[in-house]
Amino acid sequence: MAIRNVIKRDDEILYKQCRPVEVFDKRLHTILDDMKETLYHANGVGLAAPQVGILRCYCVIDTGEGYFELINPKIISSSGSQRAVEGCLSCPNDWGYVTRPNVVKFKAQDRNGKWYEKEVQELFARAVCHELDHLKGKLFVEKIEERVQVEQK
Repeated sequence: MAIRNVIKRDDEILYKQCRPVEVFDKRLHTILDDMKETLYHANGVGLAAPQVGILRCYCVIDTGEGYFELINPKIISSSGSQRAVEGCLSCPNDWGYVTRPNVVKFKAQDRNGKWYEKEVQELFARAVCHELDHLKGKLFVEKIEERVQVEQK
């Protein structure tokens, strides 16, 4: 495993739509393992493939409820509303309030191509929405309702 460079917001790759994953092979597994290590090294909760320079539909998430890999993810349903401060590994020192669904049900494939469904809420739901936006070429800064200053440790 290796720590990958996280691409910053001035790179045009972050604003492009991703293509679906069609091949579930050792190369994909290596990239997913690298993304996991990169996520933990950066103390993030989510990391999408475009953030490491790959225009494919997958991301990794760990909000404290366990580590998940979402390949070719789709939101099936969402409900409720939550407004909270978000940040992004690709937009360091940029923080702001964003409103997202409070509950999200999604389907995705695992690293072997098997489909699964999961319903999540609160921070996990926020992370799913945030990372799926990355796969569509959207950054959270486009959705900020109110910017805030956050002290970094």
